[in-house]
Amino acid sequence: MSDTPFGFGLPPEEPDDGDEGKKKDQQSGGGQGPANPFNFGGLPGAGGFGGGPGGPGADNPFAAMFGSLNPNDLGAAFQQLGQMLSYEGGPVNWDMAKQIARQTVSQGSPDGTKDASVGPGDRKAVEEAVRLADLWLDDATSLPSGAASSVAWSRAEWVEATLPAWKELVDPVAERVGTAMGDVLPEEMQAMAGPLIGMMRSMGGAMFGTQIGQAVGVLAGEVVGSSDIGLPLGPAGKAALLPVNIETFGKDLSVPQEEVRLYLALREAAHQRLFAHVPWLRSHLFGAVDGYARGIKVDTAKLEDVVGQFDPQNPEQLQDALQQGMFQPEDTPEQKAALARLETALALVEGWVDAVVHAAAKPRLSSADALRETLRRRRASGGPAEQTFATLIGLELRPRRLRDASRLWASLTDARGVDGRDALWAHPDMLPTATDLDDPDGFVHREQIDFSELDKMLGEAADKPDLKKPDLKKDEDEGEDENKGDDAG
Repeated sequence: MSDTPFGFGLPPEEPDDGDEGKKKDQQSGGGQGPANPFNFGGLPGAGGFGGGPGGPGADNPFAAMFGSLNPNDLGAAFQQLGQMLSYEGGPVNWDMAKQIARQTVSQGSPDGTKDASVGPGDRKAVEEAVRLADLWLDDATSLPSGAASSVAWSRAEWVEATLPAWKELVDPVAERVGTAMGDVLPEEMQAMAGPLIGMMRSMGGAMFGTQIGQAVGVLAGEVVGSSDIGLPLGPAGKAALLPVNIETFGKDLSVPQEEVRLYLALREAAHQRLFAHVPWLRSHLFGAVDGYARGIKVDTAKLEDVVGQFDPQNPEQLQDALQQGMFQPEDTPEQKAALARLETALALVEGWVDAVVHAAAKPRLSSADALRETLRRRRASGGPAEQTFATLIGLELRPRRLRDASRLWASLTDARGVDGRDALWAHPDMLPTATDLDDPDGFVHREQIDFSELDKMLGEAADKPDLKKPDLKKDEDEGEDENKGDDAG
């Protein structure tokens, strides 16, 4: 702990030579001149979010919020800082996250492409691709269409539509951090440090909001639909594709753009069918994420160090701590089981989509094999935005066993047919486990319990008069008569 109260840094001393000293200090790059009035230092890895060295955010983590910080922007800068410190909402400042995400999108992606409003031509092309994809999928799955509508989104529209799902994913972990920020101070000091704790929680919410906003903004430049990461991020029943990202995705594949769009529409429509007609699946996936998050522990030693050295003039300390990651999974059987459930669930979803889409596309698209392999590698490697979420919530949302799951679903199709394969989604207990992914043949050829005969027997029993519920009142009266007879005897 530093000598100053709670580690607060002292304000810089006035130079001995007054205004002249200030001018020299500003000219030499020292102190806090107008170019950097808050002394915000560099953000590690900011180049990945801000567009590279020298770009927005390269040496100022709040450049997206504060602009260029020239004298004309100082009023807005102070207003933003005030909003940050006065935030009293949940564990993540989602208003800030949305603002940062939109501004990150507006800067363009690292490949130089910019976001743009979707024109009528692209909207029509997406609608036709989704409509045709649904027709093809009718032959590949017993699940009916799950897309009540189809939309073509810009990157900014993807941000707006998916933030509610990110909130559900990130808030549980962020809540743990907010609680830990108050717990690291000794109990006898917490009453006196109330304002500090409140400020730190506000700063923590702002830091999480900034990080999430940057990651969502970058991810908006990579995704091609609403279900790229295997989770239903968009509104239910709405198949969504991003034309600008589809064009970028297919640019170097030597595949006609129409085939690329159609293949991606098949994947989006397949996800929509699964999430629409397996009602327990969404809560199962998000519950698995939440269960894993509850087992994450905060590195209190690192957090104590951050609190002890906390300097309001250098709020990037908290940002740096979040960037480096303060979360570690508990090494317990429960936590390992939660991780296994989540990884298996993601693999089963993505494996089913992979198998179904391949079955629908293979006879119709000459590029089906190449597109399938490209997407498999893309999901396996992830991107910088996915790595940011891994740092923030301690979890990589990637299906590690996608190929194993896809092989298992394909084998089930051969052995039991489309209806028998898809029937496994009726209940989570019927799905393959991680062990089954190790031995797919054993699972495929295992005898399945046939509940139809049992249901038939129960139905027949309910209809038979002689098996109806006994008349307990009549039995009681007969019993009383017998007792009277015994007493008389």
